[in-house]
This record gives sequence, structure tokens and C-alpha cells, in this order.
Amino acid sequence: MSDPIETKLAEMGLSLPESSPSRANFLPFKRTGNLLFLAGQICEWEGVPKVFGPVEIGYDLAQAKKAAEMCALNLLFNMREAASSLSNVASIVRLGGFVSAPPGFGEGPMIVDGASELFIALYGDAGRHARTAVCVSSLPANALVEVDAVVELRE
Repeated sequence: MSDPIETKLAEMGLSLPESSPSRANFLPFKRTGNLLFLAGQICEWEGVPKVFGPVEIGYDLAQAKKAAEMCALNLLFNMREAASSLSNVASIVRLGGFVSAPPGFGEGPMIVDGASELFIALYGDAGRHARTAVCVSSLPANALVEVDAVVELRE
């Protein structure tokens, strides 16, 4: 039986990476009770960074949102690793988004929407979440975006 969430993802023309390696000495996720805490994921594909920061004047919002969506796909990979199936996720509780940007850049939250919109499209109301989105001076591998998450798993 295929996972309905992965089927929905495929219908959207998206797929999960084959891997999502850690860049340093940390766990990609940690479960406590029914909560799963996911380490931040940058806009890389199978360990190769794809979109770099900082945001520049005249940037393409759609491309920047796709970078945040890539972070979400890496998070989904780790959610599946932790929960055996993306359908075992009951709710997306919280996202934290970080955008590499110069001082005074105020559009970071619009970029992180790329991750939020994917979770809402996949999980409906259960995908709606609390969120923080901030701009920072730099991210690992000079990535444009990093997103972390807390999700609730079914028992």
C-alpha cells in the first residue's frame, strides 16, 4: 500500500531525496513522546547545496520559495525515516525558518512560505503550524534558507 501523503507529493510533481545527510555532529531528528523534533535542513539535495545566499536586490521570490520547499522536502525525508510513513504524522506543530539576507531585508517570511505552503498542501489543516521566520547573516554551506520543524506523530 502506498502512502497517501507521498502519492499527493507525486501528484504535485515533487519527490523526496534519496538521502539527507547531516553536516555536523547532531541527530537529524529526536523523538520525545509523540513529538518529533527535526534538525534544520538547508536547501540542498542529497547533501549538495543548490541555492545560495544571501538574498540579493531583485531576487526571484518564486525561486527563493522553491529553496524553502526543498528544505521542507528534506524535513519530510527525515519525518518518514522517524515515523516509517508520512501518514503517521498527525500535525505539523511548528516551523522555524532562517533566510540569509543583508541587514534591513524584511521579506524573509515570504520566502519561508515555500516550506509552509508545502506542509499545508500535503496535510491540510493538520499542516497549519506556528512559525518563526528570521533573517540571518549566514547559514551552513552558504545556503539561502534553512528550516527546522516540530511535528506530532500518531501513537
